[in-house]
Amino acid sequence: MSTDLPMFARIVDPLPYEDKLEARPLDRIDLVVIHCTELPDLAMAREYGERILHASGTGNSGHYYVDRDGSVHVYVRPERVAHHVRGYNPRSVGIELVNTGRYPNWLATGSQTMQEPYTAAQLASLDALLADLQRELPGLRFIAGHEDLDTACEPASDDPDVLVRRKMDPGPLFPWDAVLRTTTLRRLLP
Repeated sequence: MSTDLPMFARIVDPLPYEDKLEARPLDRIDLVVIHCTELPDLAMAREYGERILHASGTGNSGHYYVDRDGSVHVYVRPERVAHHVRGYNPRSVGIELVNTGRYPNWLATGSQTMQEPYTAAQLASLDALLADLQRELPGLRFIAGHEDLDTACEPASDDPDVLVRRKMDPGPLFPWDAVLRTTTLRRLLP
């Protein structure tokens, strides 16, 4: 693991398959997608990110992970296309905020509320990261939540007759108004 020190400290710890992800020029990126891990901690988020899910030998992961203490971890550098949101990966970077979300019963009917607030340290680091990304990525113009872009529903895991949202992150406790006041990025709502 190495440490890179651009505008603020980022812990660069690429996923083992990062070099297998499609390369792209940085000027193709115009969108930041905000996620929450919906997992209890950064270690489990890393474990999920390392899982090989695709024939290419890659898995699903964001680019940046912001832990509850505000530390920023780079699992996939932005010059690679990470698998983090259906239909928008080639043009976006994904930022994952560590948060339990609906864990562990993501799709169960009784688990469709998100109760963990984001920490002040996470939000301060997110603001700084967004400012840095706007300097580093010349085409960056938009921001969205995962829930804004992936609106699909699935049968609930405990009741197939009930449909629940596949993705709800970053969820109702994410302070969109406060975040949008600190950036010139415009919210993308399809």
